[in-house]
Amino acid sequence: MTGESRIWGCAVGAAVGDALGMPLEFGPPQPPERLVRDMQSARLPAGTFTDDTEMALALAESLLASCPLDSADLAERFATWYRAGPADVGIHLSDVLRRIARGEAWATAVETVQARKPESAGNGSVMRCWPVALAHRNDLPALLADSRLQSKVTHPHPECVAGSALVNAVIYFLLHNAAPQDAVTQALSTIRDLPPGLLQAVKAAPGLSRSELTNSGWVRHTVESAIWGLLTTYSFEEAVIQVVNLGNDADTAGAVVGALAGAAYGLEAIPQRWRDALRGELSWQPGHTWRAKDLVELASQLAGRAVVGFQAWGETNG
Repeated sequence: MTGESRIWGCAVGAAVGDALGMPLEFGPPQPPERLVRDMQSARLPAGTFTDDTEMALALAESLLASCPLDSADLAERFATWYRAGPADVGIHLSDVLRRIARGEAWATAVETVQARKPESAGNGSVMRCWPVALAHRNDLPALLADSRLQSKVTHPHPECVAGSALVNAVIYFLLHNAAPQDAVTQALSTIRDLPPGLLQAVKAAPGLSRSELTNSGWVRHTVESAIWGLLTTYSFEEAVIQVVNLGNDADTAGAVVGALAGAAYGLEAIPQRWRDALRGELSWQPGHTWRAKDLVELASQLAGRAVVGFQAWGETNG
């Protein structure tokens, strides 16, 4: 497996996990004998990614414009997305972006919203964080700094900030050929300021049964489910299937485990039927439908790789 394959797999895997989880969002866990294994339609057509990937792509575009990340630029891109009226925005995120969209500085907006509910620790920043890992694939300190910064723009709770850094650190080590368990271990050793509750959840995750995973919109639960899926399965397909079928916030957990498993197993491990079905449209790019090949090209741009490899892949795989 090439390094390019892992990079591409991370981007496409995140969107695939998001789309596969979309019809299972807010639903109950699926019985083990009836796991959903194919793209299905629900509030969106089968194979369509959601706000999780849309926000990740806004972050990716901000990184392409400025790397290290420009927090003001990122906040404005998120506000542009919010002004277009996305269908599914969390309460905390909506409150922050509404203020930014009205012209308030992002730091003031997020401080005001967080102060009203200091315990708010949703998964809205960890779901979108993977582009930072690709943009800083060879610079771990910069990766950790920008992972934390992109979270602080909307989700400043310590578990949100640390969760984003942790997920991207795991991706970093996977991109550098570490096995999944080694990648998690190295990430935990690298990030020494993880809040105790999040640290314990990550360490305990592989030993949990499906029935013990809540998979809610709390960042701790999302990271827990994603790490569980990565470390208790042995393929991209099974990692994502097991996690999205936990239900509840299935698309977000699917996006996170998809990014991790894509980096672990590479693009070629993502089933072709899922890549073929994947699609999505962005409010700030009317008339353009994103497909797997577009995510491959974006990943190459983020990673600073030549797009020649993408073109060859597209010619042979569609």
